[in-house]
Amino acid sequence: MAGCLAAVISILTASAGGLAALLMALPGAFELLRYVGAAYLLYLGIQAWRSNVAPVDVSEDTLRANESAGRLFRGGFIIGISNPKLLLFAAAFLPQFVSPYAPQAPQFATLVTTFAAIELFWYLIYGTAGGSLSRQLQKPSLKRVFNRVTGAIFVGFGLMLLQARPA
Repeated sequence: MAGCLAAVISILTASAGGLAALLMALPGAFELLRYVGAAYLLYLGIQAWRSNVAPVDVSEDTLRANESAGRLFRGGFIIGISNPKLLLFAAAFLPQFVSPYAPQAPQFATLVTTFAAIELFWYLIYGTAGGSLSRQLQKPSLKRVFNRVTGAIFVGFGLMLLQARPA
């Protein structure tokens, strides 16, 4: 999880730097990114709503027991940094909360820090409650509810972004 978090922070920071330059150079890019971001959230919401609810078998046999912390970190980082959805998410998500009329660097720094803190919080939840949560999500009825709630939240955010107008 630490490797994944480091990848998230790296991509968000790099994305923020490039987005800040893009937004300064092309004022219309903000509107385009807003629409792309809304479309992506709608897509994620529909995918979550429609996702498979069949149980997934995660047994002790499938886990590697003798991995070093460094190797686990590297593995998490490589998985995170190579995730094209994370880059698309960063490019679509961050601009939604940045005013093009105010200094952008402090806004992006606040967003990246806030996102990293929220991501860390969820990693801690996953780590401490993962076993229990995974057993609960084995039940197709609970997995369906989880997927539907997640999908509805993403669709709701996507619709709100379509309605939002920059200040």
